Amino acid sequence: MLGSLLVGALSLGSLIPTSAVAAPLTVLEKRSSGGLLAIVPKASSCSGAPSAGECKTAAEAVPFINQSFQTYGITSPAEAAALVSIMAFESGDFKYNVNHFPGVPGQGTRNMQSPAFNMEYAQSIPALKEKLAAAGTDPKAVLALLTADGALDFGSAAWFLTTQCSAPVREALKTGSMAGWKSYITECVQTTVTPERQAYWERAAKAMGVPGQ
Repeated sequence: MLGSLLVGALSLGSLIPTSAVAAPLTVLEKRSSGGLLAIVPKASSCSGAPSAGECKTAAEAVPFINQSFQTYGITSPAEAAALVSIMAFESGDFKYNVNHFPGVPGQGTRNMQSPAFNMEYAQSIPALKEKLAAAGTDPKAVLALLTADGALDFGSAAWFLTTQCSAPVREALKTGSMAGWKSYITECVQTTVTPERQAYWERAAKAMGVPGQ
């Protein structure tokens, strides 16, 4: 694993399932350090976090991100970097998992999914079946089910990539190119590329050993 990438005592190398540790990642092991904090430097602490109960530090986020990659079979370094970057950007450096600005009811999880996608995501999780029936169509109640579990909260980005993005978009993203990442943002996530969003991708791609970075 990528032992040089540490977040406290945790290795960023574990963000990639063991089966994915191939040539690009062995290069990363030799030349990079700093771990998840190299991507999300403001996630070192939740001291003074603006929204009580929503913040997660980088160290707290790592195992949940690991689990999401394993659950949804994310083995591409570029896809992994894209997922980390979108979660970090959309959640304000892991400070939020509920949309407060402008405050769309039911929008949230770490990639700030829309209420419609959160419902679809929740419906895909067998363990939520009974609780989801009780929540009905209340978007806030559905979101609360997802954010109550760290694995589900951080799992939404990988679920979205693997269920909502087309095969051509994913193949382009896996190349690690800027064009591939932009296609993921504009064609699948269906939002705009901004300098701020791109900066997270560039840090993630570099830290996680995406070829060409």
